[in-house]
Amino acid sequence: MRMRLLTATSIHEGVRLAFDQLRANRMRSGLTIIGIVVGVATVLLMSAVIGGVRGGIMESFEAAGPKNFIVARFNMMSVSFDSDGPPWEGTPEITPAEARLLERLPSVERAIVDLDLQATVQFGSERLTGVQTSVSGAGWDDFTVGSFVAGQNYSRADLDASRPVVVLSKALADQLFGRLYPVGRQVRLNGQRFTVVGVFEMKGNIFANLVKNFMVVPHTAAFKYLNVDDTFLAILVVTEDDATQAKAIDDVITALRVRRSLRPSEPNDFVIIRQDQMIESFNRMTAMFFAAMIGLSSVALMVGGVGVIAIMMIAVTERTREIGVRKALGATRREILLQFLVEAVTLTLIGSVLGLAIGGALAALLASVTPIPASVPLPAIVAALVMASVAGVLFGLWPAWRASRLDPVDALRYE
Repeated sequence: MRMRLLTATSIHEGVRLAFDQLRANRMRSGLTIIGIVVGVATVLLMSAVIGGVRGGIMESFEAAGPKNFIVARFNMMSVSFDSDGPPWEGTPEITPAEARLLERLPSVERAIVDLDLQATVQFGSERLTGVQTSVSGAGWDDFTVGSFVAGQNYSRADLDASRPVVVLSKALADQLFGRLYPVGRQVRLNGQRFTVVGVFEMKGNIFANLVKNFMVVPHTAAFKYLNVDDTFLAILVVTEDDATQAKAIDDVITALRVRRSLRPSEPNDFVIIRQDQMIESFNRMTAMFFAAMIGLSSVALMVGGVGVIAIMMIAVTERTREIGVRKALGATRREILLQFLVEAVTLTLIGSVLGLAIGGALAALLASVTPIPASVPLPAIVAALVMASVAGVLFGLWPAWRASRLDPVDALRYE
């Protein structure tokens, strides 16, 4: 009981002395903890950015369906260029006819053609260039986070008849038509007339904020009217509810190999990209950012830690006589050690609290002025506080140990 009381008293005394040091040496203490502030703010801000981006991407993955996968000409998740040329060189294009073939498989509910391009759209005097355009099959809206605010998606009949129809994003429709009702009006895509059949609004996420103006057209109409390059065409395969992803993948591989007359010894000249592969690639990318975050914050914390060591060594020197008096009155080495460790931890915790406030404010500012939905995760706050406490112990250990080892006689003689 006495030991606990002494420990609590030492902690309380250490905290009080730490605040006394801050008040007595504001400039010195402020410069000391600024590295801690920068380090913690960096950790918090980077965590908020990565968490916001990850949340938006994961939401899109979930909307696409966990059992669905992509058939592509090459692995878009790990693109590399070498002396042998681009990764798609020597492999045949994925075709809409192959999408129709896959859609007839019993384990496949839908096979949606997917291709992105840039197009020019014009209505009256309003002309926009480089608008993102998705060349797609029917049913793409079932796997996109958002909803129609006017009209509807183009139908299977529109697709089969290659009708020149288009779905506009709400932002694009507002920019082109203003207060006019857009459905049924005609726009020019690369000079060709297309009729607007629907207006789609994506749910607020990072992608909706980054790309506000976009269009979706049937792939049959795009090939007929827009002179589309199908080099990067892919197929989104939707697995039947009563089938497994593995079964659907096996059926797709078999059907494509037979269609392309591949021998058993020949490798696939196409790739299957599963959702978990895309998530894994994203996790690898965010791991690199996380490593950079740790590196940046570690440098700042090291600078702050050196400052903590310096100020604590100065404090030990300035209070040598005080330490001698306390030892003469019965204070143990353990109590002296604990007192100075608590002072060091208090300094770093003050820096971490300031860093949390600054990092949180920067994350809120970033979320308000950029498309990144930065939000501060609770684990990042806990990690920052723990990291600051550990840093305080590590950086304050040597000054505290030196104070506890002072000879009381020599300390009392110190001037």
